[in-house]
Amino acid sequence: MRQIVAYKRFFLDFYEKQNATVQEKIEWTLSLIEDLEIVPTKYFKHVEGKLYEVRVQAGNNIYRIFSFFDHSNLVVLASAIQKKTQKLHRKEIELTMRIMEEYFN
Repeated sequence: MRQIVAYKRFFLDFYEKQNATVQEKIEWTLSLIEDLEIVPTKYFKHVEGKLYEVRVQAGNNIYRIFSFFDHSNLVVLASAIQKKTQKLHRKEIELTMRIMEEYFN
């Protein structure tokens, strides 16, 4: 269905700092996105413009991996955060937009 790649080290730096349980949950969620034709919004949701978020919950913690599409089936992972509030993280969205612009240029 889809292929997932990380652009530069933005996502990977975040991923490597997480414990094994969180890493496993991230990998499981990414495999769902790769394999399912229709991914539930619980795991993958459109945010704005060309920006999407991968949604991961491990225990009481929530993680967001901001991403975008390159063509119809390539998902590019840009940046990630541990979500601590309900509000949308404008700074992280702006960072991801800059990463996306860099990627396409």
